[in-house]
Amino acid sequence: MSLSAVLTRIDDQLPTALDRLSGLLRIPSISTDPAYDADCEAAANWLVEDLQSLGVKAEKRATPGRPMVVGHVDGKNGPEGTTGPHLLFYGHYDVQPVDPLDLWHTDPFTPEIEDTPHGKVIRARGASDDKGQLMTFVEACRAYRDVHGHLPCRITFFFEGEEESGSPSLIPFMREHAAELSADLALICDTSMVAPGVPSIASQLRGMLKDEFTITGPRIDLHSGHYGGPALNPLREISRLITSFHDVTGRVTVEGFYDGVREVPEDLMRQWDTCGFDEQEYLSSVGMTRPHGEQGYSTLVQQWARPTLEINGLWGGYQGAGTKTVIPSQAHCKFTCRLVGDMDPDALRQKIRKHVEDRLSPDAKITWDQSLDGSPAAVMNTDRPEFEAARQALTAEWDREAVLTGMGGSIPIAGFFKDILGLDAMLIGFAQEDDAIHSPNEKYNVESFHKGIRSWARVLDALAK
Repeated sequence: MSLSAVLTRIDDQLPTALDRLSGLLRIPSISTDPAYDADCEAAANWLVEDLQSLGVKAEKRATPGRPMVVGHVDGKNGPEGTTGPHLLFYGHYDVQPVDPLDLWHTDPFTPEIEDTPHGKVIRARGASDDKGQLMTFVEACRAYRDVHGHLPCRITFFFEGEEESGSPSLIPFMREHAAELSADLALICDTSMVAPGVPSIASQLRGMLKDEFTITGPRIDLHSGHYGGPALNPLREISRLITSFHDVTGRVTVEGFYDGVREVPEDLMRQWDTCGFDEQEYLSSVGMTRPHGEQGYSTLVQQWARPTLEINGLWGGYQGAGTKTVIPSQAHCKFTCRLVGDMDPDALRQKIRKHVEDRLSPDAKITWDQSLDGSPAAVMNTDRPEFEAARQALTAEWDREAVLTGMGGSIPIAGFFKDILGLDAMLIGFAQEDDAIHSPNEKYNVESFHKGIRSWARVLDALAK
C-alpha cells in the first residue's frame, strides 16, 4: 500500500483526530503552578494510554517534578531486521498559565472550533504550544499504522511536562536514560512556519545569555537639595553605562562581542529572501514603522542570524505617585543577549562585565547577579541527507518550496540532544505567528493540524526510505 492510502486515511479521520486533540486540551496541565499537579499527571496518563493504543510500549516515568512519558515502537521488521533510521520524537504536554483570564473570549480549557476570516481554528490553551503540534506527529503515526499495520521505522517518543517552567528535571533524566533515548535523529515539533503556507525547517536557533547588575552610589538615599550636584547619581551612572553598549548604527561596542558569529551562506540567504516573510506586517503588527536594529542587515537576518544585547529591565529610585526629591542609593539593570554561531556565553559574559567595570565612575560600586544562566546557539547539521528528504516531503505537501529558516528564539532541548545524547535535531513546526502562544485566546489553525499530520506522514515515509 502506498503513501497515498495513509494520506487518505488522515483526511477521512480528521474529525476524530480533532476530538482526540480536544481531549488532551481539556486537561489544564500548567506545570509552573503546584495547584495543577494532578492535572499534569492526568495529561501524562492520557498520552501513555494514547500511545499504547498505537502499539507503542509507553510508560510514565517519575521525576522530582512532572513525569516524563517515554515510548518505544519497532518498525515493520523489528529491531534486528529494521533497515530504516531510529527516530526520537520530542514534545511537551505542559502549558502556560492562562492569566489574565478576563481577556479570554472562551474558556481556555474548553476547546472550540471557530470560523475566522483566515479559516477554522481550534482555540484553547496549549492548542499551538505544544499539544496540537505534538499530536500532528502522533496522528501521522496512527494513520500509518492503521493502513500498514506497523510504523515505517523504529521510533522513540519522549514527552516532558516542564518545558514551560524551565525543564528542571530534563537534563538529569536525559543523562540517566541516555542509552534508552539514543537514536539516529531527533525530531521536534515546537516551532512555527516562516509565513502562512510556507513549510519551514529550522536550520539554526539563537542561544541565550542572562545577566543583571546593581550600581550603588551613596550608602543611603540622599536629599536632592542637599546633595544634588556633588553626589553620584546611580540612575545617571547606569544610563551612561547602558548607552555605551551600542553605537549609532546599532552595533554592539563590547570588545570581542562578535567573536564566533558566522555570515549567512548564500544558498540559505536565497531561501530567506524568497520565503514570503512580510517585513511591513511584522513591524506594523506591534506598532513600528521601521526596523531599529543593527544597520546593514535585513530584518530577518537581524532576527535569525545576528546577536543582540537587549536591556530587559531598568529601575531605581522613587516609583510611587507624585514626586520624592531623592538621589537613590541604587539602580538596577537586567539584560539578555541572543547568541548565534559559535559564540561562547561564558566568555561573552566576562567581556560584557569587563566593558561595564572599565567604565565605572569613582565611588560607583557594582554588584553582579550570581545565578548565571546561558546557553549557546544551536546550528543544525543540514548537510545530513535527512534534511533534504524532509524538505522535499514538505514541498510536496504544501505545494510550495520548503525553506530552511533561522529562529530568533531559543529551544534548549535541541542543544541538549546534541550535548547529552550526541543527536542531531530536525525542527519542523506548523504554528503561525498569530497563534497567541503564551497569551489569551491561543489557537491553532485546523489547516496547520491537518496538513501537519499529512506532512509528518510524508516526512516519516521519506526518512524510512
